[in-house]
Amino acid sequence: ERFVVTAPPARNRSKTALYVTPLDRVTEFGGELHEDGGKLFCTSCNVVLNHVRKSAISDHLKSKTHTKRKAEFEEQNVRKKQRPLTASLQCNSTAQTEKVSVIQDFVKMCLEANIPLEKADHPAVRAFLSRHVKNGGSIPKSDQLRRAYLPDGYENENQLLNSQD
Repeated sequence: ERFVVTAPPARNRSKTALYVTPLDRVTEFGGELHEDGGKLFCTSCNVVLNHVRKSAISDHLKSKTHTKRKAEFEEQNVRKKQRPLTASLQCNSTAQTEKVSVIQDFVKMCLEANIPLEKADHPAVRAFLSRHVKNGGSIPKSDQLRRAYLPDGYENENQLLNSQD
């Protein structure tokens, strides 16, 4: 009993920084990194880095592939930053907003003129819209018009009627 050797207590400390954000690493390492959507990116390589381990970032910055890509990046002198998918999906371009506007105007015109939305499925109407209306080829079939755009048009008209009272 007296001569039993016991192992020292194990240390359960992790070697990861628990409260470090990607933005902290950007300020620490300078212009070679950027943060977007809670992720840390290498600007010249366009890869996601683990912001928790400082050694992983240092190893990446010292790697041969990084130095090669950094040289190519500086040679191109163009800064292309990778964005997360969620940020890309949230971005609305002018073409997308125009498309929605054209579809909403088309539905409103059909409702005011008492034209059934099924007429939008006729091949002659489709050909006319795609040939003579800007973004007219992007008008969906009648079932999608009914499901997606008719309720929005109804709500907009209902709000206009309520505001006029």
